[in-house]
Amino acid sequence: MPATPDPVAPGRTDPLAVVTGATAGIGAAFARRLARDGYDLVLVARDATRLSGFATELTERHGRSVETLPADLSTEDGCVAVERRLTEGRPVDLLVNNAGIALTRSFLRTTVEDEARLLRLNVSSVMRLTHAVLPTMTERRAGAVINVSSVAGFGALEAGSTYSATKAWVTNFSESVGQAARPYGVRVMALCPGFTRTEFHQRAGINTSSMPGWIWLDADAVIDEGLRDLRKGRLVSVPDWKYKLAVVALRHTPQRLLHRLTRSTKVLVGRGGR
Repeated sequence: MPATPDPVAPGRTDPLAVVTGATAGIGAAFARRLARDGYDLVLVARDATRLSGFATELTERHGRSVETLPADLSTEDGCVAVERRLTEGRPVDLLVNNAGIALTRSFLRTTVEDEARLLRLNVSSVMRLTHAVLPTMTERRAGAVINVSSVAGFGALEAGSTYSATKAWVTNFSESVGQAARPYGVRVMALCPGFTRTEFHQRAGINTSSMPGWIWLDADAVIDEGLRDLRKGRLVSVPDWKYKLAVVALRHTPQRLLHRLTRSTKVLVGRGGR
């Protein structure tokens, strides 16, 4: 059996993980990996029918207990439902905040409603669910939170896109909260993949046909490296050497030059595939 991220309290034999955005992309890959590693699961997504089918698949294949929680985390009711599950009943050993969206239009052409929904899902739900689960984890002195961010959060590379701003928040938030939680034996980490082969881009209406093959990451490899970094206690995980180099470039290239390069080449460093 592959090594788990080991966030389980002493004496617990059946760890429990909650995964949001669990029916597709990185969320589904996380669910499969964690079930294989011996976790029971609570899966959160909007589509109840799809959730039920996926839960049956995981139970039949891995023999784990899989609970489904249909919820739209861009809504107040959806957040409240998941917060309640995190704070009541069986303690959670690992929370994976994966649910998120991207907007395909510039801020100059989006609506306030679109931008507010982006913030509620990519930012507010991550804050609220992390805030809900940490008190019990710190009291037990065990547990972990993985917030799925993106390499895009390290720079404003796409003119008019507010997606990168939401991911910059997730990364900074996770790094800061992770430092506060560490003395209690609790790990909080931002997982920042680049372009990852999932259905995320197709569902978001992002045309990827002109992108070279080498730019793409495999979702399972992203999770493998992310879980290794979690075990090492890292606060931020950037899978794959080419994206590590990209982050170094983003952090040290003068902004005016960086913006000029991205305007001329239309390069996107990456939106994680959910």
